[in-house]
Amino acid sequence: MTSAKPARATGAKPQAAAAGRIASIDALRGFDMLWISGGDELIHSLHRAHPSAATAFLSTQFEHVEWAGFHFYDLIFPLFVFVVGLVLPFSLTRRLEAGGDRRQLYLHAARRLGILLLFGLLYNGLLDFNFHDLRLAGVLQRIAIAYFFATLLTMNLTIRGQLIATAAILLGYWAIMALVPVPGFGAGVYTPQGNLAAYLDQRLLPRPFCCYSFGDNEGLISNIPAIATCMMGVLAGHWLRSDRSRNRKAAGLVAAGVASLAVALLWSLKFPIVKNIWSSSFVLYAGGWSLLLLALFYYVMDVRGYQRWAFFFVVIGANSIAVYLAHRFFDFRIVGDVFIHGLFRYMGVWRPFIRQAAGVAVSWCLFWYLYRRRIFLRV
Repeated sequence: MTSAKPARATGAKPQAAAAGRIASIDALRGFDMLWISGGDELIHSLHRAHPSAATAFLSTQFEHVEWAGFHFYDLIFPLFVFVVGLVLPFSLTRRLEAGGDRRQLYLHAARRLGILLLFGLLYNGLLDFNFHDLRLAGVLQRIAIAYFFATLLTMNLTIRGQLIATAAILLGYWAIMALVPVPGFGAGVYTPQGNLAAYLDQRLLPRPFCCYSFGDNEGLISNIPAIATCMMGVLAGHWLRSDRSRNRKAAGLVAAGVASLAVALLWSLKFPIVKNIWSSSFVLYAGGWSLLLLALFYYVMDVRGYQRWAFFFVVIGANSIAVYLAHRFFDFRIVGDVFIHGLFRYMGVWRPFIRQAAGVAVSWCLFWYLYRRRIFLRV
């Protein structure tokens, strides 16, 4: 944890966490994190309390697609990886341009890789000391790997080189998945049972797997295209750092997002959009939506200057790793119950929704306090 002097937050426009940082970045990250820190269950409990066509649709969007296809909930993880890359030009590239010590930057990247890998294992139950059932892969592990290799590419390639490398990663992953045969299935099979990623996970990764029985959702070779997801964020960050007008930057993000979605849909005819194997078409499809969301947040907050509304998201986004870990180890609804338990008998079918809302509120208040005290979990 790091701390600094308290800063006034209430009643003021949310400020960037670091000098020169674009205001919308923490807000977009916080919007993303909300849905895996209690916001998703708010939607599900809303549907259970008030079933309708609209709430049924929303509830479905907050469930992962079983295999091929895409729901909003499938965007949450790649959007976070995208934002990890998005901040690199505002931190890493800026330091390189200022003549920063490259050795120190490499050491920082390696240190962050190690800490995130450790956090990932802690999240998976390392301290249970049940090593036979410890899942090695995970969300934080994928973030660590994507961040580390995106850092290396950003440090050693020009922007054009980074664009070429991103395209090469996506095409190379497609070639591997399409051309390397799987025993008993052949090459270019993209079913849960017959794809190459699942085959390698079954032979090289100890179980348990997540989130399908034939392989791991954050398995071995599917880490390769996740680097491209991070690099799409890096490229967007370079665009936002350019000297173009803010309106042109927003328009460019929209154009890139639409183009990415179009290419993804065309590519999906040969390489389906599948989150579980992080297919190249999935990278572009999720990346397209990430670019469009970034364009929306950037336009509203940084072009039009409307920032106060986003303070709720900024508080979450400024401490995203802490939020993720806290919701793994604590049920904030228990604390929320202290304040609302006397009203339980009056809530009827709305009780689960109100309990969840109270838990989200308690969680947000905790991180608001940390935000006010300038206490953030840094890795």
